[in-house]
Amino acid sequence: MTIYIPELIKGEYDFPSPEQALDEPNGLLAFGGDLHTSRLIKAYQEGIFPWYGPGEPILWWSPSPRAIFNPFSFKPAKSLRKFQKKVAYQLSINQSTPQVIDLCSTTRSPEQTWLNEEMRTAYKNLAQAGHCHSVEVWDNETLVGGLYGIAVGQLFCGESMFSLSTNASKVALWAFCQHFSQAGGQLIDCQIMNPHLASMGASELERESFISQLKVLRQRQVDSTCYQPQWISLITNN
Repeated sequence: MTIYIPELIKGEYDFPSPEQALDEPNGLLAFGGDLHTSRLIKAYQEGIFPWYGPGEPILWWSPSPRAIFNPFSFKPAKSLRKFQKKVAYQLSINQSTPQVIDLCSTTRSPEQTWLNEEMRTAYKNLAQAGHCHSVEVWDNETLVGGLYGIAVGQLFCGESMFSLSTNASKVALWAFCQHFSQAGGQLIDCQIMNPHLASMGASELERESFISQLKVLRQRQVDSTCYQPQWISLITNN
């Protein structure tokens, strides 16, 4: 079956409306263009993200339903609470963003990751521009887990996570939910549901509802200290 979708032009950063995304493949909206910082900022502000494999052009997506976390209602399992009390990973914000981005790719096999060198460079450029942020999980001085994503006002668009030690990515998400909600963050976008997200309590929104909330949240800002490089504490007894 032939699929027809719009081609984006380099240097022009407008996107089709997310409502035009295909039902199958779910959310495919457009192809082409580039990963320029200005284009990526525009994409995330409209609920669109890039995702493509080896040998494919850049593909742009806005799926429905959308996997999300409400940071206020994130409830870690009792076993995770006990684990963190015992192990006491250390946690930070934006202390090692380029390394987190790289590890989200290199800790997976080439067949399992979409995060190629071109995309890693693009997200590092977004980090330098102040739009891409990371959470790091440390075991003493060793980076053992983390996540990164794009800030869009009071929405955080999670991109990827990694774990080199038991529960490290789960602790990263738990810590970020606490930190983000305390700073005024309202919603965490996880793009597409998968078993790992489901196991941590992710829920889903239809695209229309997600975009409606996005349009409000992108106009509002979190506390100015939210993404400053810092060490953060995790409250494990609430």
